[in-house]
Amino acid sequence: MSKTLHLVSLGCNKNLVDSEVMLGKLHEYTLTDDASSADVIIVNTCGFIEAAKVESIDTILTLHEQRKEDSLLVVSGCLSERYREELQKEIPEVDIFTGVGDYERIDELISLKQSSFTPEVYLANENSPRVITGSKYHAYIKLSEGCNQQCSFCAIPSFKGKLKSRTIDSVINEVQQLIEQGFKDFSFISQDTSSYGRDLGNPKMLIDLIKHIELLPGIKSARILYLYPSTTTKELIDTIANSPIFASYYDMPIQHISNHMLKVMKRGFNKEKTLELLEYMRSIEGGFVRTAVIAGHPGESQEDFNELKEFLQNFEFDRITVFEYSNEESTTAYTMEQIPKETINQRASELGAIAKEAMIQSQQKLIGREIELIIVGVSDEHELLLTARPTLWAPEIDGEVFINDSNDFALNHGDYYRAKVTEVADVTPLATLIEKIG
Repeated sequence: MSKTLHLVSLGCNKNLVDSEVMLGKLHEYTLTDDASSADVIIVNTCGFIEAAKVESIDTILTLHEQRKEDSLLVVSGCLSERYREELQKEIPEVDIFTGVGDYERIDELISLKQSSFTPEVYLANENSPRVITGSKYHAYIKLSEGCNQQCSFCAIPSFKGKLKSRTIDSVINEVQQLIEQGFKDFSFISQDTSSYGRDLGNPKMLIDLIKHIELLPGIKSARILYLYPSTTTKELIDTIANSPIFASYYDMPIQHISNHMLKVMKRGFNKEKTLELLEYMRSIEGGFVRTAVIAGHPGESQEDFNELKEFLQNFEFDRITVFEYSNEESTTAYTMEQIPKETINQRASELGAIAKEAMIQSQQKLIGREIELIIVGVSDEHELLLTARPTLWAPEIDGEVFINDSNDFALNHGDYYRAKVTEVADVTPLATLIEKIG
């Protein structure tokens, strides 16, 4: 009888790729959703901001309470790497600790019941075993690890190190392998995707990669996530816009718009540069523009906040993610004079309302338009509704479309269709299928 495994992957989709590598190394285990029956429990943690750290700790302790006798509780990932000494001392209930360097050794560590913190950060490649989760048609492709940016609020470089990019050949080989397994939709991710290849001496390597990926038979759609303003160029924006495969999807977290705050945050660019790029992205016909901002960073005056608020109200982003400032050790903002928590909460709430309105307005613009989408499955809302995702949108973060008229097409998970949006229910578009396109 095979042993059972329960794995919880917290945080971002970059973390998810590493979790999928662990599943690949432990493929002989039977996966179970019941932690209380599992022989091995793995929590791949996130340690980016305070809320993520709390979620990771709570998850570890909850799973410990649920585990059966003689099971192994394994903690890996960013939180474990960042606070290795403290966690090993304060949570003795954990049997094995490992950080961000040993994902492909997880089977060995479990066999030996041994903790390990390899100094080098792990970067999955085409030879890494992976069990793709959550979809039979979509996969995330990690292009690099680490980051060369010096943002005042971000602790990631302190435990993930400098930018380390994969070669184009490595990425192409992985995508080809996944296409052969039936995958046809891909999201390319990293901490700073627009800097991909700069550590290898090629500042245009992301452009080169896009052109190579377009030539692969079997790939139907793709998108780039996480562009950084100081390394994003109009040439890159145009390359994405002109691609027959890559969606005109521009995900550029700006964090702020005030020149004063961009300098305090050590973002390496100014308001004028940001506006130039965003307005260029917005001019792309059929484009989708997403951003993220931080509320309450040290040094943010009421005037700075008002400038950000007014900008977000007027620019017409398709999606906005709002983060409350989290004061993190090993960052330059950590020792700065902090803004009161209640002020941060209030500012985040005001920006959150703007973000919701921006999403509503973006959805309303879809009414009467034809879009390309992928069938996801039966809706959780009602058994007579199907859910789908426009190929222009990123999985999980941008929402879904309800299909309320399938026109009697024989539908399968992962099928591509052209559909017409007829209305928006709350914030969810309703659409009628027009024709199958793949």
